[in-house]
Amino acid sequence: MKCLYLDCVGGISGDMLLGALIDLGLDIRMLRRELAKLKLDEFEVSARHGQRQGITGTKFDVTLREHDSHHHHGHDHEHHGRSFHDIQRLIETSKLAAEVKRRAIGAFRRLAVAEGKIHGVAPEKVHFHEVGAVDSIVDFVGACIGLRALGVERVVASAPLRTGFGFVDCAHGRFPVPGPATVELLKGVPVYAGDEEAELITPTGAALLREFATEFGPMPAMTVSVIGYGLGSRDLPKSPNVLRALLGDVGDSDARDSDRVAVLETNLDDVNPQVLGDVMDKALSAGALDVFHTPIQMKKNRPGVMLSVLCAPADADRLSRLLLENTTAFGVRHTEAQRLKLDREMVVVKTAFGRVEVKIGRLGGRIVSASPEFESCKRAATKAKVPVRRVLTAALAEAEKLYD
Repeated sequence: MKCLYLDCVGGISGDMLLGALIDLGLDIRMLRRELAKLKLDEFEVSARHGQRQGITGTKFDVTLREHDSHHHHGHDHEHHGRSFHDIQRLIETSKLAAEVKRRAIGAFRRLAVAEGKIHGVAPEKVHFHEVGAVDSIVDFVGACIGLRALGVERVVASAPLRTGFGFVDCAHGRFPVPGPATVELLKGVPVYAGDEEAELITPTGAALLREFATEFGPMPAMTVSVIGYGLGSRDLPKSPNVLRALLGDVGDSDARDSDRVAVLETNLDDVNPQVLGDVMDKALSAGALDVFHTPIQMKKNRPGVMLSVLCAPADADRLSRLLLENTTAFGVRHTEAQRLKLDREMVVVKTAFGRVEVKIGRLGGRIVSASPEFESCKRAATKAKVPVRRVLTAALAEAEKLYD
């Protein structure tokens, strides 16, 4: 499995991530071709080699075309930037790959939610100032294009993340470092200030980390094949302003046989069964791996249910909120569990009643489980006009032969 480890040595911003991806081998011409699908003719992208404290890497830049800055002075108010809603529409209607659209909008939504919370407006209505909007669009969409082009299947980021400290001047006035949006986005991730008086992690950088990194911590066991350095825009006094990206292989056996899942649980003593059914559907369509509930005895001898959701650690916050919003719960417990799982594959077996799908599970390459898919058996039974148990028995007999 191809894994990218983002070592945020000197922080992370959108342009540092793109610089690192180009340094890893992302072809900038291919990036330009893909970005052109946005139908935004107001920017150009470029990349050049440079150094930060003796480390050579790639500096990525987005420059706004001149003609744009001329005409907008006249009618500044209507050209005051784009709302998240506009940006979402711009990306949606482009000819970019569906996966790129989904991830770019996902990262943007995170940023809009954080900014909205700070400025007290709905995420859709958050406005990104002109330059900022184009910059962020290129950063988010470009990063998604790059990660896809490099075949990255899993992203892990270093922790604790060093944010820097001090103040920074921006469109809204003087902001403390790390900026309010950055802090909001990095909730739940270990961070520390460190000794550099500078903004090391931008809101865009934080949103990209949250969208793509499935875990934060030391580098996992991996065989590194390429290393890229993305350069930040300035020389820091005490450390190199670079983002180091290590691309390599995580041992398949390790990644596939076991992974980490978040377990969300909440005890409910007054939940309407119909609401429970609705929440289960909502959680599954929002990306939960599994949802189930268990009858429990609660205090005051009330019968209740414990609602449990299994999901990827990166989705835990979102699904916890979904549970709080859609049930009578006042709290959701969140633990992480190590999970050993089988490698799954579907095969088709022939029976006297027609073809039936069988799900096989392998452990370290060896088949240890083979079970007929019930829905598939049901279809065959209906067609052959026999009870489903007969098809199941026949399919089981065929499945037995699959064991090594």
